[in-house]
Parts: sequence; C-alpha cells; structure tokens
Amino acid sequence: MAELTPSDKIDGVVLVTPAVHGDERGSFVETYRRSWFPDGREMVQGNRAERRSGSIVGLHYHLHQADYWYVVAGHARVVLHDLRTGSPTDGATLEVDLGEVGGRSHNHLGLYIPPGVAHGFASITELTLTYLVDGYYNPADELGVAWDDPAIGADWGLVDPILSERDRANPRRSEIADPWQPHAGLRS
Repeated sequence: MAELTPSDKIDGVVLVTPAVHGDERGSFVETYRRSWFPDGREMVQGNRAERRSGSIVGLHYHLHQADYWYVVAGHARVVLHDLRTGSPTDGATLEVDLGEVGGRSHNHLGLYIPPGVAHGFASITELTLTYLVDGYYNPADELGVAWDDPAIGADWGLVDPILSERDRANPRRSEIADPWQPHAGLRS
C-alpha cells in the first residue's frame, strides 16, 4: 500500500511513496491509484515528457486542472509555489527531488498538484516524466509565472538552464492580471 504524505508547506499537495515489489526478475510499482485521492477528480489524460539534462520547464499553473507527476527515469528537481490568494499557504515554495536522486536508486515518489499551485521541474539528468491530468488540454488554462521570480525564490539546482520561449516570457507573480490570479477554494 502507498504512503500518502500531505505537504507541510503547501496545502493540497500530496507526496506519494508507493510500495515497490521486486524479485530476481526486477520490480513492479503501482504509480497511481484513484482511491488515494478521494477528494480529487478523475484523471482523464496521461502525458509523457522527455527533457535534456539542464532544462527547466515552468513555472506553469492552471485555474481548473490538477496534475499527478511520476518520474520514470532520471532526476527531476520539482518546484511548487502556492499562488492561491487566501490559501493558508499562499506564497509558500517547495522543492522536491523525484526519481534517481544523486545517483542512488529510484525513489519512486509521485506528486499530486492541485489547481492554483505553480509547478515546474529542472532536469538534473536526462529525464522522462509522466503526468496525469484531470482535464483535457485547454490552452486557456495553460498559465505561467516567471521561473526566476525572486518573490518565489526557487532553488532549481541548475545554473544557466535551457528554457522555452514561453517560459522566458512568463510574468512575475506581482504582474499576474486579476482574471488569471488563482484564489483559495479552487476545486482540487
């Protein structure tokens, strides 16, 4: 059975430590189960991202979508920041290392990210990440905040990262226009 640990830094974020079963043939890990998140919504789309070492993706956020992340191979430094005005953890930043951390064996951690929490990851090594979402792709709900905003104070674990044009252009938190500002009470 998986161990679910609610974040002590960001309300609604859950870290999942699944059971790993192994023998001389290898291992088996149940990476996600709907029943682990009774207040969450049904995940309807699965995605896979492969990134070069030294890349940063994010920070992205959604007003209406939750994510569940699992690193298949490699080491990701995940950065989360609570953008939800009125949330008890508004303004909190959390870094979590997923996957093959520091050359050690895979830690098999999964991560549930509620709507309104900005999220991104740094590819510390070559990386394959899978993620489930509870809404189909909606470009109107694909929002972002600057990865290097000093108000967020993220420790990405990288210097001089590879970034997309989209992520270079994201506004600072203080520049997010009101219609795009997440608020506490977003359904997670």
